[in-house]
Amino acid sequence: MARRTRSRRLLTGAVLTALATGAGLIGVPAQAGPVSATATATASAAASVTVRPDPSYQQEEFEGWGTSLVWFANATGDYPPEIRERLARLLFDDEGLGLNIARYNIGGGNAPDVEDYLRAGGAVEGWWKAPAGTTREDTDWWSADDPADWNEDADAPQRWWVERIKDDIDHWETFSNSPPWFMTVSGYVSGGFDSSADQLKTESVDDFAAYLAGATKRLEQAEGIEVDTIDPFNEPNTPYWGTRLGADGEPVGGRQEGAHMGPELQRRVLQALAPALKTAKVEADISAMDETNPGTFARNWSAYSSADRALVDQMNVHTYGTGQRTTVRDLAKAADKPLWMSEVGGDWGDGQDFEDMRPGLGLAQHIVDDLRELEPRAWVFWQPVEDYDNMKPGGESDKGGNWGSIQIPFDCTAEDTLETCPIRTNTKFDTARNFTHFIKPGDRLIKTDDTSSAAAVTRDGKGASLVHVNRATEARTVTIDLSKFRDVSRRATVTPVVTSADGKLEKRSPIRVSDRAATFTVPAQSVTSFEIEGVSGVAKDAHLLRKGHSYTLTGVQSGKAVTVADDGRSLVLGAGDGTSARQWRLSAVRHDAGVRDRYVFTNAQDGTRLAVRNDVPVAEPDTGRRDRATEWIMSTTGDGTWTLVNAATGRLLEVGGQATHEGAAVTTWPPNSGANQRWTVTDVSTG
Repeated sequence: MARRTRSRRLLTGAVLTALATGAGLIGVPAQAGPVSATATATASAAASVTVRPDPSYQQEEFEGWGTSLVWFANATGDYPPEIRERLARLLFDDEGLGLNIARYNIGGGNAPDVEDYLRAGGAVEGWWKAPAGTTREDTDWWSADDPADWNEDADAPQRWWVERIKDDIDHWETFSNSPPWFMTVSGYVSGGFDSSADQLKTESVDDFAAYLAGATKRLEQAEGIEVDTIDPFNEPNTPYWGTRLGADGEPVGGRQEGAHMGPELQRRVLQALAPALKTAKVEADISAMDETNPGTFARNWSAYSSADRALVDQMNVHTYGTGQRTTVRDLAKAADKPLWMSEVGGDWGDGQDFEDMRPGLGLAQHIVDDLRELEPRAWVFWQPVEDYDNMKPGGESDKGGNWGSIQIPFDCTAEDTLETCPIRTNTKFDTARNFTHFIKPGDRLIKTDDTSSAAAVTRDGKGASLVHVNRATEARTVTIDLSKFRDVSRRATVTPVVTSADGKLEKRSPIRVSDRAATFTVPAQSVTSFEIEGVSGVAKDAHLLRKGHSYTLTGVQSGKAVTVADDGRSLVLGAGDGTSARQWRLSAVRHDAGVRDRYVFTNAQDGTRLAVRNDVPVAEPDTGRRDRATEWIMSTTGDGTWTLVNAATGRLLEVGGQATHEGAAVTTWPPNSGANQRWTVTDVSTG
């Protein structure tokens, strides 16, 4: 599918007001010429930080920013044209969030005789068509091969959105929250009566795969789109999805579609989905498994066989839990598969509030952390649009909430207008655009040494961008050190674009770069995008890892360097003073794609190389032949420490048992984000 290149236009506060109220768009005024290398937003700053964007560590091309369409699409797809059109512009136009990825939900759908009890927008219509008189007890009537059992006109509200935005979307993904009711154990799409028990009936696995493939094919044909990936799961190995019956025997309201599926059942679904896609002539790749957090994703993935993993073309993970992001990062590199952060949402505030900067700052820091630790190819909202009524006090909680960057009532009628069914944006909408307007599809995210900043180089390699989050209640002076770039033009500039309580995406005067640096004082509680023009390439000395240089590997947890044991083969921790540290010379780089490059280390004195045999790291004679067991993929979050993934086994170099004593065995283990799997890599070359 052809990829678009979005322009880097900005949305000012005035334009935002126009979008939200219905006024016409206005132009962005021209800015004054560059000012001196130091610009000050406030009289003084309480703190300062120097940020070094480093293009020597480049991720793969960023695919973009996206959203799931449910539930807001289901709720608003039949709204009056002026309302839904305004929403579409806020989400997908360049002046709004500028999203270019969409995830379409294939609804499961409850039985015809079950009265809707799901939350507003949650009752997504299924693609099946039940015979007249079908009840919840009738579960064996459906056949994927019978055209009469398919509803070709299903899901009109969500499909309006597909039709409206298809020219804006570069990547379509379909996904499922629950199988249709007749394939579930409980008979309801909101989950099992035991939320920790598998909900998909084992005898319905093939039918479920055929349903997903068939619905995807019908969506493609009806809407003229090509679906790139299909994910059959949503947070499957969790106890979230349960159905409770009230005293009247009817389901308790406020639920959503969901289905528990443990790793073994996930494997069976993957094994069934691959042939089902071929039968339906759907060319989409399989993505999986949209687990709720990296730790649970890793547990599921470890239970898959190598054949199961081979069926998965793209790894999807949510970050509602934030631990072990680097675990999934390294799992993706070991599997050589693209990785998406495919869903997250949150509140980050205290009650529904459209002016409070805390929700915007919380979202912005979460994005920075995801980009820095997870290294995803794409970043996807759960849904930027939430139900205003559900978020106000007395809705989802006593205090209300700030879920969604945009809020609108989900019960508006055909008679409503923008005045009676207003669209409201909170500060998350503003700060999200600090990312989506400046880190664009085709750009490459790069390393920074600051945990409050994310940076990228542009698609053409002739510029860069940096987004800095200041959550402090005082101003902060930010110096951007551009010394890691090879070329910094004499006319290079850095243009800040600031979102704070005082304004939204306010473009400040460009700052001239002096001595490869520019300084700007960002306001308290702000998110600032820096558009950097006139830089390119990678400085010669920017790369830590350079062919012909020698390095020591020191354990972060132990503080001791790797050496070779007395047997001349095994690896152990050496003395604490580092005198016994083995020096490893970088003898080869197998170029792949930036952060997925592979490195080979040898010892100059005895000619041995660092390899893994039978899952054990060893120093072995260098045969000169290429061998994946001797190749290492290296990852860092920019904090000065690294993980080493063996290309053949996917296991990480670590200190066994988290030992710290001299002589402790250096081993390998699957990624787990442990301190014993992180290393300080020190260049000890001479001359």
